[in-house]
Amino acid sequence: MFAGQFMMGAQDRLLPPSIPFRFFATAIVFHLAGWAVLLAGADDLSGFMGGLGLGLAGLHLITLGVLAMTAMGAAFQLLPVATSRQLGPNWACRLTWWIYTPGVGVLCLGMATQWMWALHLGGTLVAVGLAVFGVLVGRNLLQVSELPGVTRHAWVALASLAGLAVLGLALIADFQSGFLPDHTSLAAAHAILAGYGFMGSLALGFSYVLVPMFVLSQGVSDRDGRRTATLTALALAVAAIGAALGNGMAAALGGVIGLIAIGLHLRALLAVLETRMRKRLETFFRMVKAAWIMLPVTVLMGLFLALGSSPELTAPLWGWLLVFGWLLTFVTGILQRIMPFLASMHSGANGGKPALMSRLVADRPLLIHAIAHGLAVILVAAGLLAQAPLLVRAGAASGLIGAISFTLFAVELMRRYRAHETANSRHKGPSSC
Repeated sequence: MFAGQFMMGAQDRLLPPSIPFRFFATAIVFHLAGWAVLLAGADDLSGFMGGLGLGLAGLHLITLGVLAMTAMGAAFQLLPVATSRQLGPNWACRLTWWIYTPGVGVLCLGMATQWMWALHLGGTLVAVGLAVFGVLVGRNLLQVSELPGVTRHAWVALASLAGLAVLGLALIADFQSGFLPDHTSLAAAHAILAGYGFMGSLALGFSYVLVPMFVLSQGVSDRDGRRTATLTALALAVAAIGAALGNGMAAALGGVIGLIAIGLHLRALLAVLETRMRKRLETFFRMVKAAWIMLPVTVLMGLFLALGSSPELTAPLWGWLLVFGWLLTFVTGILQRIMPFLASMHSGANGGKPALMSRLVADRPLLIHAIAHGLAVILVAAGLLAQAPLLVRAGAASGLIGAISFTLFAVELMRRYRAHETANSRHKGPSSC
């Protein structure tokens, strides 16, 4: 079984829990902040086509603060386990967090307040943090020749990361100097590289590891992994270049190629589910399945936008479905499984009994989060289509409720983990006398 092979020796390659969990905990805080800022700026989201303000700040609190933050923590832990190669010194992983986290906060403050100094300082810190992350991941990948389904997607993600960082810094500078010939087109290319390139490619590649492991099934074949990675890279190149040049037909062609890649990806994962040993799938997998549905929907919406269909409606709706409908749904679904999984792996490290994942997870907050998040995606999407700020505000409020519930899940997880470790220590103490 792939899951068994993947986990063989994994305990020896685990990082100190403080490294991945600092990224996950920070992502949860930014999750709350992002929804709160979006609620405060809900009236500006209808017809949103870019520009500084609460809408842009809330969007980047989610993309940089939640999605990228989670991806970094997951990559630091998963890549050494999957590739059986060291990723880098632990101090460098911690340094990434210390640079990147304040950068996200300062950058989003600048977006909300239109303070240029905050935009430039925050953007620089974010870029440096992402660069350190990219170097660490790249060093790991250079040592690996196996697992093409994971490594090739990771290389596509790193290439996209470089492109989106350059475009992001240029877009920040353009707010002050206005030197770019077409800010909107380059912003669209930036969004494609960020949503489908960096985060999307990591989501596709890590799915080939995480899904078989979580459902106890055979893995995805190397051939399917290579095909998906190649088509994804081609789709990104065509779509991003087309968007940057303002060529809608080229961007749409990239979308069509992307749909083919998505079809191959989902077919491979559905085959994994058919051979699974774990028959009952918890709440987290409902979120993952919902994200699988949303992924091709976002590309179809992107096709309408690329072909010039009502951009005042399709542009904000495409961005909303891309970030919140697909990526945030997927990431929060994976987080609610990977956090208790890692906590269970780390428990009992001093010779005590490991904690069962089922004993660490509080199901009710996750159910509330799933309902509130799904309602938020639907309400805001309807509000954007109908140009109805009241619906957008109601959706943002529902998203904030979901974020609060997700935070309660994380807090309860850590409380149960610490209680288990305390009980282990008490049990071990008398026996050692």
